[in-house]
Amino acid sequence: MGVQRRLLEHFVAGTPARVAAELVGIHRNGAILFHRELREIIFARTREAQPFAGGVEVDASYFGGYRKGIRGRGAAGKVPVFGLLKRGGQVHAVMIPNLRSTTLMPIIRQRVQPDAIVYSDGYFSYDVLDVSEFHHVRIEPQATPGGRYKGRGYAQGRAHIKGIENFWSQAKRHLRRYNGIPRRSFHLFLAECE
Repeated sequence: MGVQRRLLEHFVAGTPARVAAELVGIHRNGAILFHRELREIIFARTREAQPFAGGVEVDASYFGGYRKGIRGRGAAGKVPVFGLLKRGGQVHAVMIPNLRSTTLMPIIRQRVQPDAIVYSDGYFSYDVLDVSEFHHVRIEPQATPGGRYKGRGYAQGRAHIKGIENFWSQAKRHLRRYNGIPRRSFHLFLAECE
């Protein structure tokens, strides 16, 4: 079996390039370059996809290692990522500089067909969807009798954003094995998760 085929099998299995190089018996730089080229092909193909129609879930998440202190939106050094999930289909995720509606709406307009149903959480940046060309369904967190929220599990019948939340969980689990990804290459690893 050829070296490239074995490297491809390790890539599909999620083996980091340095470990794959050791297993295949080549220099680590060759495996790193091969994995990078595969990620660049995946990135190019994911950007060619058609706009989503039907039900689309939108949400944002933060990627990065655990740091003591502030978590979530205020955490320094984390990478904000915006994602769209076509129900029963594909995901589109992109690194963003901030979570303002002026940043999110161009992405939504580019990747979602008009008249699609867009499901979101209650974050204020999604308010512009109420007066846009999309049908907007906002899922508000449900409070418990003590006034606390039940967590991020937003769902109201068939209206939910569980699909994109599941994608975030799987992507973070997949990327954790690389033990740190340079910010300049993060978009390639994110496309791999798509």
